Amino acid sequence: MVRLKRLIDKVVQGILAWRGLRLCGLDEFPTTTTGKKEVQRLIRQLHPVCTGHELIRLGPESDGGYLVPNDLKGIEACFSPGVSTVSGFEKDCADLGMNVYLADRAVERPAEAHERFHFTKKHVGVTTNDEFMTIDDWAKGSGCGRDSDLLLQIDVEGCEYEVFLSASDALIRRFRIIVAEFHSLDQLWNRAFFGVASRAFDKILQTHSCVHIHPNNCCGSLTKKELELPRVMEFTFLRNDRISRRSAASTFPHPLDRDNTGNATLPLPACWYRGVAADAGGAEGSPSFS
Repeated sequence: MVRLKRLIDKVVQGILAWRGLRLCGLDEFPTTTTGKKEVQRLIRQLHPVCTGHELIRLGPESDGGYLVPNDLKGIEACFSPGVSTVSGFEKDCADLGMNVYLADRAVERPAEAHERFHFTKKHVGVTTNDEFMTIDDWAKGSGCGRDSDLLLQIDVEGCEYEVFLSASDALIRRFRIIVAEFHSLDQLWNRAFFGVASRAFDKILQTHSCVHIHPNNCCGSLTKKELELPRVMEFTFLRNDRISRRSAASTFPHPLDRDNTGNATLPLPACWYRGVAADAGGAEGSPSFS
């Protein structure tokens, strides 16, 4: 009887796994589900907008390459926590004249060498010690000018939420462009996770607008209540004072988008960009273009 029950459990778990679900044991606490309107409201706030800047690609024609607004002149430095095995994006930034600060405790050095690279063997997190440093402490110790514009490219495998929430508003404002890979977005249906993730997005959206989203085709998506949530997506944000005009972006994928892996292409679901006009207000500061 015990063996039969185990066999039935394995079959059920296999079916649920195929459907993207999981069987909870009696010893696990159930989670509260986020309401559809709350998830939908967050998605609408993240709808990409077209600005006065075309999008260009920095980095390789594969994973590690990202689309950014062609508004790079005058950016002093790029900060890139999460080094991994490719450094093509950072090299392109360095070739444009930026100093590039990289950090990752899991590797010994960046994948490529460049005279403008400055590597720190630490993770970026919510405190500073022998293994970690806050992004504010990292920026302060870099030697960058106090008021210069910066670029942030962050891919830290799920720790991005804590990095943004622990960053000061003053530092967030210094990032003219933010490129961030956000993970576990299917968990927005989990109310506890939604609370953390939505606050991180809200913090960015105080001063920036989303200008591009690209789903990473590594992990598929979850569809629930008519909303499709890719599990991992790359977001590009531009600071509002760099936007002179805006309109809702409507063409996805962008011609410069490339798949991250050899898996089937994962298009951006329509709910992430259709049906809501871009907000024409909320710009911070005066428009300025290079």
